[in-house]
Amino acid sequence: MNVFDVERYLDRIGCAGATGVDIATLRKLHKKHLMAIPYNGATQDFSDGVRLVGLDEDATFESSVVQGRGGTCFQLNRLFARLLTELGYDVTLLAASTAEGWEASGLDVEHSFNRVALDGDEWLVDVGYPGPSYIEPLLVRDAVQSQYGCQYRLVERGSRIALQRRGRVTRWSVVYTFTMQPRQWSDWKDMEDFLAQEIAADTGPQDGTKILCGRTFDNGQVVLKGRRHLTVRDGREEIRTITDDDEHEQLVSHLLSGEFE
Repeated sequence: MNVFDVERYLDRIGCAGATGVDIATLRKLHKKHLMAIPYNGATQDFSDGVRLVGLDEDATFESSVVQGRGGTCFQLNRLFARLLTELGYDVTLLAASTAEGWEASGLDVEHSFNRVALDGDEWLVDVGYPGPSYIEPLLVRDAVQSQYGCQYRLVERGSRIALQRRGRVTRWSVVYTFTMQPRQWSDWKDMEDFLAQEIAADTGPQDGTKILCGRTFDNGQVVLKGRRHLTVRDGREEIRTITDDDEHEQLVSHLLSGEFE
């Protein structure tokens, strides 16, 4: 029996009845998804191996969306692409890599996200990045775009495009680099193999330093990476290092539940 259900999905992210195929609806779906479903790097069960290419979308929908546990780009952007496609949007899968991810794996498919073609324009759509990043779809164009106190721009870097972001008082920094080459899930086979090797070799302590989670609120985002806690509100950033274990555990719990404000 299929579990994936469009109406249930829309209701879960606070968008019941939002079935239009237009930019206003796309913006709403994107932002509400980020607010309702967290990025949660701890959701993937690798007990029976890494499954990126042959991901069970129905089981993932149940855990990530219905149960609200969230997920990573491979889970959330894949489900969101399916939702948009079933609503009638023209969706293309893309791949990206952060500087840190490239240094670790040497692969340009570290991150997955989507492009939507709509009324002659192309939009970047990404509900599976921990942040900070764009809260609403980003138009593919040369001009600087502003969202909730932050600015974004796309800069050509050789054969790749760098998505750059800056807050009100911060400098431009790269979120990730990518190409407009359409992808298919089989392209992530090398990433599967890399993650499997990393997991097999990981014997380090579980001390909270490998935590990676994030969630969006109405005018910003909060990200917890290891012990580094970053809040962006109206483009203003606040960074703290969490040294107390109890506070760290509480922050993870509140962020994943949405009770962090």
